[in-house]
Amino acid sequence: MAVEIERKFLVKADFVPDSDSQIEIIQVYLCADPERTVRVRIGGDNAFLTIKSKPKGISRAEFEYEIPVEDARQMIGLAVWPAIEKVRHLIDFDGKKWEVDVFSGANAGLIIAEIELSNADEVVRLPDWVAEEVSEDRRFHNSCLAQNPYCEWKNDR
Repeated sequence: MAVEIERKFLVKADFVPDSDSQIEIIQVYLCADPERTVRVRIGGDNAFLTIKSKPKGISRAEFEYEIPVEDARQMIGLAVWPAIEKVRHLIDFDGKKWEVDVFSGANAGLIIAEIELSNADEVVRLPDWVAEEVSEDRRFHNSCLAQNPYCEWKNDR
């Protein structure tokens, strides 16, 4: 079974992406309930269908398959909530690849950094642009942001 072990962090508001590698992403959820999510993502010239289990801490099962972009475009019409739109910046820091997502649309103003780990106890050095850890705060899962966008609750934090 494929396992995703990932930590998520809010990024400081003054963060300026310093990466040559960025990609515009649109993703939708075909299913998002407490036990699983089924996501379709288009990023650049590629598209993926991803199935994830309910998280257990910072780990969960993940199955991801490349699909034709045209199929993904058609699947977007099957979404249960509006699309998530973001630009992903890939940043190398201390020998690790960080994914920094700058959200737009209903989630504008939100910037989240993610790092995948080889095990849940792995220690990582944090960049100075990283702020609060939100790994286990479900509000910051993309599936939750699709259903309950950041613009609707950001002032309640």
